[in-house]
Amino acid sequence: MARYYVYIMSNISKMIYTGMTNSLTRRVREHKEKVNEGFTKRYNIHRLVYYEEFQDVREAIAREKEIKGWRREKKVALIEKVNPKWKDLAANE
Repeated sequence: MARYYVYIMSNISKMIYTGMTNSLTRRVREHKEKVNEGFTKRYNIHRLVYYEEFQDVREAIAREKEIKGWRREKKVALIEKVNPKWKDLAANE
């Protein structure tokens, strides 16, 4: 059964990046190792602070778009509801 993930990465300054993937472990590793050019590499976005799992890729894409459309305050509230200290949920990856 395929799985898809919507995730939020952050850095020490709590800048936020929202993404979607079919392999959370691989994608988080790519962020940590700065494999891809762009926002997350430039701002050292390397901490997984939130994620959701989906069975349907369309639901995951819709959820990613929904979260990306939110104001920062709402994203912060979503993160802090399950991860109030902004711990790296993939610290061992």
